[in-house]
Amino acid sequence: MFLEDVEESWDLVVIGGGITGAGILLEAARAGLRALLLEQRDFAWGTSGRSSKLVHGGLRYIRDGHLMLTRVSVRERERLLREAAGLVEPLEFVIPIYDGHKLGKKALGFALTIYSILAHKRQHVYLEAAELRERASLLVSEGLQGGFQYLDARVDDARLVLRVIQEAESLGACALNYCAVTEVRRSRAGKMRGVGVRDVETGVERSFSSPVVINATGAWAESLHPCPEPGRRIRPLRGSHLVFPASVIPLERALTLEHPVDQRPVFLIPWEGVVVYGTTDLDHHEDLCYEPVISTEEARYLMEGLRHILPGVSTAQCLSSYAGVRPVLSRGDRPPSKESREHAVWKDEGLVTVTGGKLTTFR
Repeated sequence: MFLEDVEESWDLVVIGGGITGAGILLEAARAGLRALLLEQRDFAWGTSGRSSKLVHGGLRYIRDGHLMLTRVSVRERERLLREAAGLVEPLEFVIPIYDGHKLGKKALGFALTIYSILAHKRQHVYLEAAELRERASLLVSEGLQGGFQYLDARVDDARLVLRVIQEAESLGACALNYCAVTEVRRSRAGKMRGVGVRDVETGVERSFSSPVVINATGAWAESLHPCPEPGRRIRPLRGSHLVFPASVIPLERALTLEHPVDQRPVFLIPWEGVVVYGTTDLDHHEDLCYEPVISTEEARYLMEGLRHILPGVSTAQCLSSYAGVRPVLSRGDRPPSKESREHAVWKDEGLVTVTGGKLTTFR
């Protein structure tokens, strides 16, 4: 559908074509609202198409004390496994325990037990070193105590966004990409009137009226609607990945590894004939108008963790890399990995901003 062909009046306008905007569009359509979504680039161009390809409960959130987030994440993972089969699939993980690891058998076993309880089914088993290496043959045997096998899920992230949008459209919603919102319009009394829009390819301009506008633009949200709470802001955090051929990193199952430098979890995920490896977690200071890219420091960090189990691997064997920017709500100067991954919402006379959160918990 072209911009010129779209009706002018809507019950709700959503700005942002990532998973959050798509989810809001679907819920609005299910509620019988006439809803329009506008995205200035392609759907899932931003963070939603640059994830680690996981739908997961967030095992490390248990360690950090975020049990409610883990509970919601596990519930949503189970729902997506049921409702989005083919796009979201079960994935077996192996997590080894080496001498000197921050989390030993008892601590990790306790966290995985909570994980299983939240899913209402046992999803993990402890394996001695020899059996663990049978299930993940590339693990270095020196210092290996044993480890766990557990279940999570992987996802085709961009296609999940498209499926949610298509389901919303089947219920009467409308979604347009390459249509940039140029202004949010209010009456003299401050009431929401709608938005002004420009087709970024043709230059055609339109206005759409709506009493409610949802700002679901992720890391870009404060450029449209700053957070009104003093001391709270969106902290853009970059997560970067390296992609290797499956022949270079032969995986029978996904691997969760403890990075030797900072003890953060990093993942090796078999996905569509390749292996996705990451992620990093650091402040993104570059202009958000430009596509994020991995830095030399990030690549060095990831390779240092990978060589801990594959000493011979090199960046020359890497097929590609990609990076996404997470919209994380911050109240101070905590380490990036300690920041909350929960959603945040703020409102102002018909303009509602929804940001933060995880791909898994988009609903």
